[in-house]
Amino acid sequence: MSSSKRSPNRYDQIIGRIFLERYQDGAENVFFERDDLIRVSNQLGIPLPKNLGDILYSFRYRAQLPQPIREKAPQGKEWVIKPAGRSRYCFSLTSLRVLAPSEMLAEIKIPDATPGIISKYALSDEQALLAKLRHNRLIDIFTGVTCYSLQSHLRTTVPGIGQVETDEIYVGLDRKGVHYVLPVQAKASRERLGIIQIEQDFALCQYRFPSLICIPVAAQYMRDDLIALFAFEMTREGSAVSLEKHYRLAQPEDVTLEDLESYRLRPQG
Repeated sequence: MSSSKRSPNRYDQIIGRIFLERYQDGAENVFFERDDLIRVSNQLGIPLPKNLGDILYSFRYRAQLPQPIREKAPQGKEWVIKPAGRSRYCFSLTSLRVLAPSEMLAEIKIPDATPGIISKYALSDEQALLAKLRHNRLIDIFTGVTCYSLQSHLRTTVPGIGQVETDEIYVGLDRKGVHYVLPVQAKASRERLGIIQIEQDFALCQYRFPSLICIPVAAQYMRDDLIALFAFEMTREGSAVSLEKHYRLAQPEDVTLEDLESYRLRPQG
Protein backbone atom coordinates (compact mmCIF):
# COMPACT_ATOMS: atom_id res chain seq x y z
CA MET A 1 0.00 0.00 0.00
CA SER A 2 1.43 3.38 -0.95
CA SER A 3 2.33 6.07 1.57
CA SER A 4 -0.57 8.24 0.41
CA LYS A 5 -3.16 5.59 1.30
CA ARG A 6 -2.13 4.60 4.80
CA SER A 7 -1.61 6.23 8.15
CA PRO A 8 1.95 7.48 8.67
CA ASN A 9 4.18 4.81 10.19
CA ARG A 10 7.12 5.55 12.47
CA TYR A 11 9.55 5.95 9.57
CA ASP A 12 7.20 8.44 7.90
CA GLN A 13 6.87 10.46 11.08
CA ILE A 14 10.62 10.64 11.73
CA ILE A 15 11.73 11.52 8.21
CA GLY A 16 8.79 13.89 7.71
CA ARG A 17 9.63 15.85 10.87
CA ILE A 18 13.29 16.16 9.86
CA PHE A 19 12.40 17.49 6.42
CA LEU A 20 9.80 19.99 7.60
CA GLU A 21 12.14 21.30 10.31
CA ARG A 22 14.79 22.21 7.76
CA TYR A 23 12.85 22.97 4.59
CA GLN A 24 12.58 26.56 3.35
CA ASP A 25 10.39 27.73 0.45
CA GLY A 26 12.18 27.35 -2.86
CA ALA A 27 14.90 25.08 -1.49
CA GLU A 28 16.22 22.38 -3.82
CA ASN A 29 18.48 20.72 -1.24
CA VAL A 30 17.68 20.05 2.42
CA PHE A 31 20.61 18.69 4.43
CA PHE A 32 20.42 16.65 7.63
CA GLU A 33 22.59 14.46 9.83
CA ARG A 34 22.24 10.82 10.80
CA ASP A 35 22.00 11.95 14.43
CA ASP A 36 18.81 13.82 13.54
CA LEU A 37 17.08 10.44 13.29
CA ILE A 38 17.86 9.76 16.95
CA ARG A 39 16.96 13.29 18.10
CA VAL A 40 13.59 13.36 16.32
CA SER A 41 12.64 9.83 17.37
CA ASN A 42 13.26 10.84 21.00
CA GLN A 43 11.15 13.99 20.55
CA LEU A 44 8.28 11.96 19.10
CA GLY A 45 8.64 9.09 21.57
CA ILE A 46 9.08 6.62 18.71
CA PRO A 47 11.33 3.56 19.20
CA LEU A 48 14.10 3.29 16.65
CA PRO A 49 14.85 0.10 14.71
CA LYS A 50 17.99 -1.82 15.72
CA ASN A 51 19.43 -0.96 12.31
CA LEU A 52 19.15 2.82 12.20
CA GLY A 53 20.14 2.89 8.55
CA ASP A 54 16.99 0.97 7.59
CA ILE A 55 15.00 4.21 7.83
CA LEU A 56 17.13 5.84 5.14
CA TYR A 57 17.42 2.66 3.07
CA SER A 58 13.64 2.28 3.07
CA PHE A 59 12.99 5.71 1.57
CA ARG A 60 15.93 5.63 -0.80
CA TYR A 61 15.16 2.26 -2.34
CA ARG A 62 11.82 0.77 -1.27
CA ALA A 63 9.11 3.23 -0.28
CA GLN A 64 7.77 6.63 -1.26
CA LEU A 65 8.61 9.56 0.94
CA PRO A 66 5.61 10.66 3.05
CA GLN A 67 2.95 12.89 1.54
CA PRO A 68 3.96 16.12 3.39
CA ILE A 69 7.38 15.89 1.71
CA ARG A 70 6.03 15.00 -1.73
CA GLU A 71 3.68 18.01 -1.57
CA LYS A 72 6.71 20.33 -1.44
CA ALA A 73 7.90 19.17 -4.87
CA PRO A 74 6.76 21.23 -7.89
CA GLN A 75 5.12 19.50 -10.85
CA GLY A 76 7.53 17.23 -12.69
CA LYS A 77 9.93 17.03 -9.74
CA GLU A 78 10.41 14.69 -6.81
CA TRP A 79 12.45 14.59 -3.61
CA VAL A 80 15.07 11.88 -3.19
CA ILE A 81 17.53 11.20 -0.38
CA LYS A 82 21.20 11.24 -1.35
CA PRO A 83 24.38 10.75 0.70
CA ALA A 84 26.22 14.03 1.33
CA GLY A 85 29.32 12.85 3.18
CA ARG A 86 29.99 10.76 6.26
CA SER A 87 26.78 10.47 8.34
CA ARG A 88 25.30 13.34 6.33
CA TYR A 89 22.41 13.24 3.85
CA CYS A 90 20.39 15.52 1.64
CA PHE A 91 16.81 15.68 0.41
CA SER A 92 17.46 16.66 -3.21
CA LEU A 93 14.89 17.90 -5.74
CA THR A 94 15.26 16.02 -9.03
CA SER A 95 13.31 15.55 -12.24
CA LEU A 96 10.58 12.93 -11.88
CA ARG A 97 11.73 9.72 -13.55
CA VAL A 98 9.63 6.60 -13.18
CA LEU A 99 11.46 3.31 -13.69
CA ALA A 100 9.07 0.39 -14.11
CA PRO A 101 8.83 -2.62 -16.45
CA SER A 102 6.85 -2.01 -19.63
CA GLU A 103 3.67 -4.06 -19.75
CA MET A 104 3.78 -3.95 -23.57
CA LEU A 105 7.15 -5.66 -24.01
CA ALA A 106 7.16 -9.20 -25.43
CA GLU A 107 8.68 -11.88 -23.20
CA ILE A 108 11.40 -14.41 -24.02
CA LYS A 109 11.22 -17.95 -22.62
CA ILE A 110 14.44 -19.34 -21.15
CA PRO A 111 14.73 -23.01 -20.03
CA ASP A 112 14.97 -22.74 -16.25
CA ALA A 113 18.37 -24.03 -15.07
CA THR A 114 17.89 -23.06 -11.42
CA PRO A 115 18.71 -26.09 -9.21
CA GLY A 116 15.62 -27.23 -7.36
CA ILE A 117 17.38 -27.12 -4.01
CA ILE A 118 18.15 -23.40 -4.56
CA SER A 119 14.50 -22.66 -5.32
CA LYS A 120 13.43 -24.62 -2.24
CA TYR A 121 15.69 -22.89 0.28
CA ALA A 122 16.09 -19.31 -1.04
CA LEU A 123 15.48 -17.02 1.95
CA SER A 124 14.23 -13.87 0.21
CA ASP A 125 12.89 -12.66 -3.11
CA GLU A 126 16.05 -10.64 -3.70
CA GLN A 127 18.37 -13.58 -2.98
CA ALA A 128 16.24 -15.90 -5.09
CA LEU A 129 16.34 -13.43 -7.98
CA LEU A 130 20.13 -13.07 -7.78
CA ALA A 131 20.47 -16.85 -7.75
CA LYS A 132 18.23 -17.20 -10.80
CA LEU A 133 20.28 -14.60 -12.66
CA ARG A 134 23.47 -16.57 -11.93
CA HIS A 135 22.25 -20.10 -12.66
CA ASN A 136 20.46 -19.10 -15.88
CA ARG A 137 23.31 -16.86 -17.14
CA LEU A 138 20.72 -14.12 -17.67
CA ILE A 139 23.25 -11.30 -17.40
CA ASP A 140 25.29 -12.92 -20.20
CA ILE A 141 22.22 -13.51 -22.36
CA PHE A 142 20.89 -10.00 -21.79
CA THR A 143 24.12 -8.09 -22.46
CA GLY A 144 25.82 -10.38 -24.95
CA VAL A 145 28.92 -10.30 -22.73
CA THR A 146 30.42 -13.37 -21.00
CA CYS A 147 30.03 -12.49 -17.32
CA TYR A 148 31.34 -13.80 -14.01
CA SER A 149 30.07 -12.94 -10.54
CA LEU A 150 32.85 -11.08 -8.73
CA GLN A 151 31.19 -10.25 -5.40
CA SER A 152 27.77 -10.16 -3.78
CA HIS A 153 26.57 -7.20 -1.71
CA LEU A 154 29.55 -4.97 -2.34
CA ARG A 155 29.55 -2.12 0.16
CA THR A 156 32.15 0.59 -0.24
CA THR A 157 32.73 4.32 0.09
CA VAL A 158 32.86 6.60 -2.95
CA PRO A 159 34.36 10.09 -2.60
CA GLY A 160 31.74 12.84 -2.72
CA ILE A 161 28.90 10.36 -2.20
CA GLY A 162 29.65 8.30 0.89
CA GLN A 163 28.72 4.68 1.40
CA VAL A 164 27.09 2.84 -1.50
CA GLU A 165 25.94 -0.75 -1.81
CA THR A 166 25.39 -2.92 -4.86
CA ASP A 167 23.58 -6.26 -4.75
CA GLU A 168 26.12 -8.00 -6.98
CA ILE A 169 29.09 -7.10 -9.17
CA TYR A 170 29.87 -9.00 -12.38
CA VAL A 171 32.94 -8.63 -14.57
CA GLY A 172 32.98 -9.80 -18.15
CA LEU A 173 34.53 -9.70 -21.58
CA ASP A 174 33.26 -9.74 -25.14
CA ARG A 175 34.55 -11.50 -28.24
CA LYS A 176 37.01 -8.67 -28.91
CA GLY A 177 38.52 -9.02 -25.44
CA VAL A 178 37.03 -5.79 -24.07
CA HIS A 179 36.50 -5.92 -20.29
CA TYR A 180 33.30 -4.82 -18.56
CA VAL A 181 32.02 -4.27 -15.03
CA LEU A 182 28.30 -4.81 -14.44
CA PRO A 183 26.81 -3.76 -11.08
CA VAL A 184 23.42 -5.43 -10.57
CA GLN A 185 20.52 -4.16 -8.48
CA ALA A 186 17.82 -6.76 -7.74
CA LYS A 187 14.28 -5.88 -6.67
CA ALA A 188 11.22 -7.87 -5.65
CA SER A 189 7.98 -7.08 -7.47
CA ARG A 190 6.71 -4.87 -4.62
CA GLU A 191 9.88 -2.76 -4.44
CA ARG A 192 10.79 0.35 -6.41
CA LEU A 193 13.62 0.49 -8.91
CA GLY A 194 15.61 3.63 -8.10
CA ILE A 195 17.50 5.81 -10.55
CA ILE A 196 19.62 7.04 -7.64
CA GLN A 197 21.00 3.52 -7.15
CA ILE A 198 21.94 3.33 -10.82
CA GLU A 199 23.74 6.68 -10.71
CA GLN A 200 25.62 5.51 -7.62
CA ASP A 201 26.60 2.35 -9.48
CA PHE A 202 28.08 4.50 -12.26
CA ALA A 203 30.05 6.47 -9.67
CA LEU A 204 31.18 3.28 -7.93
CA CYS A 205 32.50 1.79 -11.18
CA GLN A 206 34.21 5.00 -12.21
CA TYR A 207 36.03 5.06 -8.86
CA ARG A 208 36.79 1.35 -8.33
CA PHE A 209 37.02 0.08 -11.93
CA PRO A 210 38.04 3.11 -14.04
CA SER A 211 39.52 1.07 -16.90
CA LEU A 212 36.44 -1.13 -17.44
CA ILE A 213 33.29 -0.30 -19.41
CA CYS A 214 30.44 0.08 -16.92
CA ILE A 215 26.98 -1.31 -17.71
CA PRO A 216 24.68 -1.04 -14.68
CA VAL A 217 21.86 -3.60 -14.71
CA ALA A 218 18.61 -3.65 -12.77
CA ALA A 219 16.54 -6.81 -12.35
CA GLN A 220 12.99 -7.02 -11.05
CA TYR A 221 10.43 -9.75 -10.62
CA MET A 222 7.23 -8.90 -12.46
CA ARG A 223 5.12 -11.95 -11.68
CA ASP A 224 5.66 -15.69 -11.35
CA ASP A 225 8.99 -16.40 -13.06
CA LEU A 226 8.93 -13.36 -15.34
CA ILE A 227 12.01 -11.19 -14.82
CA ALA A 228 12.54 -7.71 -16.23
CA LEU A 229 16.12 -6.65 -16.95
CA PHE A 230 17.27 -3.09 -17.67
CA ALA A 231 20.66 -1.85 -18.87
CA PHE A 232 21.67 1.80 -18.48
CA GLU A 233 23.95 4.36 -20.07
CA MET A 234 25.00 7.80 -18.86
CA THR A 235 23.71 10.77 -20.85
CA ARG A 236 23.93 14.54 -20.38
CA GLU A 237 20.64 14.39 -18.49
CA GLY A 238 21.81 11.55 -16.24
CA SER A 239 21.35 7.79 -16.39
CA ALA A 240 18.92 6.44 -18.98
CA VAL A 241 17.61 3.01 -19.96
CA SER A 242 19.46 1.70 -23.02
CA LEU A 243 17.87 -1.77 -23.13
CA GLU A 244 14.95 -3.61 -21.53
CA LYS A 245 14.11 -7.30 -21.89
CA HIS A 246 11.67 -9.63 -20.14
CA TYR A 247 12.68 -13.25 -19.58
CA ARG A 248 10.35 -16.00 -18.43
CA LEU A 249 12.00 -18.99 -16.79
CA ALA A 250 10.13 -21.98 -18.18
CA GLN A 251 10.29 -25.73 -18.11
CA PRO A 252 12.26 -26.97 -21.14
CA GLU A 253 9.20 -28.66 -22.65
CA ASP A 254 7.32 -25.34 -22.50
CA VAL A 255 9.75 -23.69 -24.92
CA THR A 256 8.02 -24.65 -28.17
CA LEU A 257 9.14 -24.68 -31.80
CA GLU A 258 6.74 -21.78 -32.35
CA ASP A 259 8.52 -19.80 -29.65
CA LEU A 260 11.91 -20.46 -31.22
CA GLU A 261 10.66 -19.47 -34.68
CA SER A 262 9.23 -16.21 -33.35
CA TYR A 263 12.52 -15.36 -31.63
CA ARG A 264 14.43 -16.04 -34.86
CA LEU A 265 12.21 -13.58 -36.72
CA ARG A 266 12.37 -10.79 -34.15
CA PRO A 267 14.60 -7.81 -34.94
CA GLN A 268 17.94 -7.77 -33.17
CA GLY A 269 18.31 -5.42 -30.22
